[in-house]
Amino acid sequence: MAEQENQLTELIEYVVKALVDVPDQVRVSAVRGEQTTVIELHVAKEDLGKVIGKQGRTAQSLRTLLNAASTKIKIRSVLEIIE
Repeated sequence: MAEQENQLTELIEYVVKALVDVPDQVRVSAVRGEQTTVIELHVAKEDLGKVIGKQGRTAQSLRTLLNAASTKIKIRSVLEIIE
């Protein structure tokens, strides 16, 4: 289970680092709950808008990507973008 969570965090980290101006400040961690794993994404304050996107489209795309990857490995996960 931990290996699968690690794969999800690496996927999100890879995609987000390509989007932001300050990739060194991108941190992704997984918090395992009873039924759902929460993927926490921390970015620099000036990159928050880029990660969320217009009308939340980029954030929604990241969540869709995470959902597809987690469905494939049969775990439930959600993405939280933290300031």
